[in-house]
Amino acid sequence: MKTTIGYRSGYLIMTRDQLEELIAQKENIRLEFKRHLSSSHRIARTLAAFANTLGGIILIGVNDDGKIVGVPSEFREVSKIEDATDRLVEPALTISYETLTPDGRMVLVVSVLESNEKPHYVLNEAGKRTIYVRAKDKSVPTNKLIIAPEIANTELIKSPMARTLIQYLRKNDDVTADKFARLINISDYRAGKLLRQLAEQGLLLLIDKSRPVRYALKLTE
Repeated sequence: MKTTIGYRSGYLIMTRDQLEELIAQKENIRLEFKRHLSSSHRIARTLAAFANTLGGIILIGVNDDGKIVGVPSEFREVSKIEDATDRLVEPALTISYETLTPDGRMVLVVSVLESNEKPHYVLNEAGKRTIYVRAKDKSVPTNKLIIAPEIANTELIKSPMARTLIQYLRKNDDVTADKFARLINISDYRAGKLLRQLAEQGLLLLIDKSRPVRYALKLTE
């Protein structure tokens, strides 16, 4: 069962049961666990990736395996987040957060909505700007963000080729044109064109920071 998070005056409201339900889902395209924040630059990538993709929640004070360990200082963690949202992400991001203290251990719950101002760029230590997107449970760099239309071509997305691709990407992190071509027995050119069309319809994420160009699954139906 998916957890529904409520908002009041722009701030996140979460119960203990909802926190446990989230942790049970494990890390995914909309959820990440952090034991603590190592730096503003690293959390900036995650925040921007969520904003550029489907939005998401970061649980700080939770190990990768889902164990709650807590954070010793809310101020220390929030200071890094604010530095990331105000200085390292362009345009700047607005986020919501709250603290929970299950069993006396503090967990910081950070919520990032999908942005209407994307793409958001992240500045690295050298001042270089990079776009990040969320692919499965990772925040990955890309050179270009394809903005999908509000109304997708459902006929294309529900086609047999698209369904085969979705099944493949549920088991694999990404796909290239040549792999897709072999998967459905078409030319590399045709496969590349179809992958691009599916990215333009919001089904896939383009990841072209390195070659060959890869595509990851975006929709989480």
